[in-house]
Amino acid sequence: MSNSFGSIKIITGNSHPELAQSVAERLGLHLCRSTVKKFADGETSVAIGESVREEDVYIIQTGFNPYPVSDTDGPSNGSGYPPNSDPNDLLMELLIMVSACKTASARRITAVVPCFPYSRMDRKDRSRAPITAKLVANMLQVAGCDHVITVDLHASQIQGFFHIPVDNLFCEPIMLRYIKTEIEGWKDCIIVSPDAGGAKRATTVADRLGVDFALINRNRHKGDRPDAEGHMELLVGDVKDKTAILIDDMVDTGRTLQSASEILKQNGAKKVFAIITHGLLSGEAMEKINAMPIEKLVVTNTICQRNKVAEANGKLESMDISPLLAESIRRMHNGESISLLFTDSGPATFA
Repeated sequence: MSNSFGSIKIITGNSHPELAQSVAERLGLHLCRSTVKKFADGETSVAIGESVREEDVYIIQTGFNPYPVSDTDGPSNGSGYPPNSDPNDLLMELLIMVSACKTASARRITAVVPCFPYSRMDRKDRSRAPITAKLVANMLQVAGCDHVITVDLHASQIQGFFHIPVDNLFCEPIMLRYIKTEIEGWKDCIIVSPDAGGAKRATTVADRLGVDFALINRNRHKGDRPDAEGHMELLVGDVKDKTAILIDDMVDTGRTLQSASEILKQNGAKKVFAIITHGLLSGEAMEKINAMPIEKLVVTNTICQRNKVAEANGKLESMDISPLLAESIRRMHNGESISLLFTDSGPATFA
């Protein structure tokens, strides 16, 4: 694929080579040959195997890989080394790949980071707390990044941490398509936000479906840590005898999702589904999911879910975002509007 800006090169590290391969195939391209490995002392080594001079380079590297090295196969970029599960190593891989392309005279470098690392550290919520998302933004820019594409940022103000363009893609069209095609009786459902922070996201989905909205409130006691779960209660909305659909941007340990699903059941919800963009599913999250009173947890593949789906006994499903990423890259390369993807007049699906 080429135009007046030059041709596209797709490069990936070790975080999610399957997603990068899928994006490249949808664009009719091959992954640029690269080797991303570690020296014996633990330092990261990057080698780009093709010329990127005056090319439009897209580096696809998500912020998380939930699998230990021993549980994964080698990546599809030909490095011969299995993906790394340390988010700090994955971030370093991305920075070094950006720097390598910059020094190799790439025309424009875009970091495609489906799940942005450290996005939950976006503000100073207590004394001496770091704003690590700002640090990551600074590092990407210093490394030589010209543009960033990400998906459902935990906090939209992170875009303001950059002095370069940032496209924050939304998963609402994918979520809407799933609800309409996979959830029986969705017209009588109710969209639920598990906390006040996600209310805007959930109300947008509810409005586009033309259904009701509910909000779960989390009460923390004075002196609790910011990450404490607290007591949860249904604050807004009536879920009795309805199918409740929890909408959120991220599930990590599963504690919030577990408490929210139990509250919904206690308030008479007929069925509970959860549709969440980023499935980190850390620690004992899979055990919690299998024990939760939910029909299904649906996440996207911004993070590799290959093994998790197999562990979930049918309770976990992954939605493919490679069509969304591929179309966004194509539009950006050709100078077309990306925002049209998310309007009612834009494409209804990404297939």
